[in-house]
Amino acid sequence: MLDIIRLFDFPYHQLEVHNLEVALVSKKNGEWVNTSTKEYLDKANALSRALLKLGVQKNDKIAVISSTNRTEWCIVDIGILQVGAQNIPIYPTISSEDYEYVLNHSQATYCFVSDQDVLDKVLKVKASTELKDVYSFDQLKDCKNYSVLLEMGQDTSTQNEVEARKKEVKETDLATIIYTSGTTGKPKGVMLSHSNIVQNVLASIPRLPLIEGSSRVLSFLPLCHIFERVLIYIYQHAGVTVYFAESLETIGANAQEIKPNLMSVVPRLLEKVFNKIYAKGSELKGIKKNLFFWAVALGERYEPYGVNGWWYEFQLKIARKLIFSKWKAALGGELQTMVSGSAALHPRLSRIFCASGMMVMEGYGLTETSPVVTVGMLANKFFKIGSVGKPISNVEVKIAEDGEVLVKGPNVMMGYYKDPERTAAVMTGDYFHTGDKGEIDTDGFLKITGRKKEMFKTSGGKYIIPTLIENALKESNFIEQVMVIGENQKMPAALIQLNFEFVAEWISRKGFNIDKTNHSMIASREVQERIQQEVDNCNLRFGKWEQIKKFELTPDPWSIDVGHLTPTMKMKRSVILKIYSSLVENIYN
Repeated sequence: MLDIIRLFDFPYHQLEVHNLEVALVSKKNGEWVNTSTKEYLDKANALSRALLKLGVQKNDKIAVISSTNRTEWCIVDIGILQVGAQNIPIYPTISSEDYEYVLNHSQATYCFVSDQDVLDKVLKVKASTELKDVYSFDQLKDCKNYSVLLEMGQDTSTQNEVEARKKEVKETDLATIIYTSGTTGKPKGVMLSHSNIVQNVLASIPRLPLIEGSSRVLSFLPLCHIFERVLIYIYQHAGVTVYFAESLETIGANAQEIKPNLMSVVPRLLEKVFNKIYAKGSELKGIKKNLFFWAVALGERYEPYGVNGWWYEFQLKIARKLIFSKWKAALGGELQTMVSGSAALHPRLSRIFCASGMMVMEGYGLTETSPVVTVGMLANKFFKIGSVGKPISNVEVKIAEDGEVLVKGPNVMMGYYKDPERTAAVMTGDYFHTGDKGEIDTDGFLKITGRKKEMFKTSGGKYIIPTLIENALKESNFIEQVMVIGENQKMPAALIQLNFEFVAEWISRKGFNIDKTNHSMIASREVQERIQQEVDNCNLRFGKWEQIKKFELTPDPWSIDVGHLTPTMKMKRSVILKIYSSLVENIYN
């Protein structure tokens, strides 16, 4: 059997072991279009031959920018890697200026784009970069389609050159540079070798409950992020069919069509799904409404492995049949597992979804660790709510004296591109400093307690870990985003963005005479009082010095486009403080 040491070995392994008729599936013009393992590799090889004709050399950098996940992304990924070049994935939602920075910093020579919006941003800056040409996946008027390259590579007589290039690629060679969005400053280029990612994929496989050769998965988290990309390689190794969702908005509809067994999620998505379910449940009447809220309350007490006893398990069986089965049906009816990453998941959400029969396995990792460090697994009692699981087999985790999580293993990056000083600053010997604070319990489960840099002191000298308070506040259905502030101030306070959709629905339910514009909702006495109740409830869980004494509601949704959030939905604290400086002034003056 093929020895997997480089990323492009995964599809060849699939060809040898599973040879799927339906390997990758994308929707085009309303129809699902299947690509077999063989067609996938034939196209990747044609692309590699075309790149050689274009004069692409070993270690050339080629950018890939796609608004959605799609089959073409995978073909291009393998086509680039096979000739010893590097795939530089770029977040589609960042600004043209950031495109320019990444394209110049990486010295990308060619670029693949998905659609007109991405192309427009690239064309705006192309003249100031080293790009020789741009190719698009969609048929666009003012751009060469990537099919031109597949035609250019039709002649198989140069395949021996591709094979020679493949042989030259060592496992220790650079495979990709991923520019992390970062909450401050310019993006950092994380260099990951073939070995970094391959070792991470192989060690993560045992944690996923995939049935080789027969599971169906739905992919929608951005492939430019290492989390979803590693999952794609895992799926290829397992020989499972990957369906690419049309967009974030169509996940529910796509899931109903394809009935996935597994998908990856981020906490924000689960929050949105639950809020919609909760809003619908609130509209029910009589016994149906009572049953709905009984099931939710039961779900909030969920513990795995039958810890709650036979009576709880008996009730859960009934709740799953009467209520939770409908939730499951909304996502296709066959979803067994969701892998959650990129941010902390509220334990309450984890309990409710697991109670519904859709198990949420939380993981932890960073781009710099390729990314998986720990992940939960239902088998072997490797799952504990409130933790991010146990380290995978080839990764070592230890907690530094100051509480920082340190990671050692073959998954730790080669370094930051063109930035040896920054690289040295995050390494102590073989250990990578994550910047996260955490603790390991007696059973070996890792719990993340906050970001090292985000901890602050009030003027009274008391330490505050904002993420702990923020996560507690975000358990409220009324609150979508929250940022705890108060560095060098006399008390902690909060900037809160309402869940406007849920609040509007609550106003209707209560029959309040409040206009449902964002400004009217945040200004209304009833809403302010309701949020005060949520804050008061949350404060009961914290020491007096940590309690939120004041809050201000922000008038607009926090978004990636405006700059409140990074592409992975992390808060840009300095940007948020700047945008809402007048609200901060209201709080402290």
